[in-house]
Amino acid sequence: MRGPKYDGQYLHSVVKELLGETRVGEALQNIVIPTFDIKLLQPTIFSRYDARNDVSKNALLSDVCISTSAAPTYLPGHHFETKDKDGKPRAFNLIDGGVAANNPTMLAMTDVSKQILLGNQDFFPIKPADYGKFMVLSLGTGSAKVEEKFDAAACSKWGILGWLYNKGATPLIDSFSQASADLVDIQASVLFQALRCEKRYLRIQDDELKGDTSSVDVSTPENLNRLVEVGKALLKRSVCRVNVETGKTVPDDNRGTNEEELISFARMLSQERKARLQKKGVTVPHSSVSKY
Repeated sequence: MRGPKYDGQYLHSVVKELLGETRVGEALQNIVIPTFDIKLLQPTIFSRYDARNDVSKNALLSDVCISTSAAPTYLPGHHFETKDKDGKPRAFNLIDGGVAANNPTMLAMTDVSKQILLGNQDFFPIKPADYGKFMVLSLGTGSAKVEEKFDAAACSKWGILGWLYNKGATPLIDSFSQASADLVDIQASVLFQALRCEKRYLRIQDDELKGDTSSVDVSTPENLNRLVEVGKALLKRSVCRVNVETGKTVPDDNRGTNEEELISFARMLSQERKARLQKKGVTVPHSSVSKY
């Protein structure tokens, strides 16, 4: 039986060299990283908040990054151990977090709500479900243009091998990952629309990639440059929203381009930071976000 496409040794050595002995609890900002424990068949989430309250979750950041990158069929799963407050070992057998949260938007929102419920003063006095005060920027990594290769008649004839690999595609894996990501986008978009604060949710994604640009492991200089151009083009596109009836993304006529919305987000964040610093009695120099 063949193993994964890559043994992961080069990736692991680079990540460990860059991150050294830094642990999750030492991250400079609040982070939430999803992984999936293949032995327990359940998601395992790492965050800076959890790491500071549970020593067994204060793993090496390199171990967590290797784990959340271990995409099935591409890279091997990752095993490591930590110790709890009593010195007892805790084992982790982890694979790609995308198995549990291919689009981690709702995961991040849920983690904030969890911290509010626990009385974390970083979020006082927001209520756990006060999503109208959230600002969510969701950046997709791109997906291949739907080619409509298959239909119900075709898949009705497949056995396990046909679902795992067919015409150069992996229908079962593609279906799970695409459904997971799209459903989260629908949920978040509808939630913010229902609360009449849709301008506080911005999803930027290109779902029409073709050829090497849609691949997850073609890292040639030429392809990386093409992806840079894809990102630049995305900035000039109109903001899209989910049509609650069809589930498809359509241009939002009430908003501008992705670039304009990002500037608006930066301005709101800057104003919020100034307000918080002023409450602490810190003098804030005047600056203009728009010039950036």
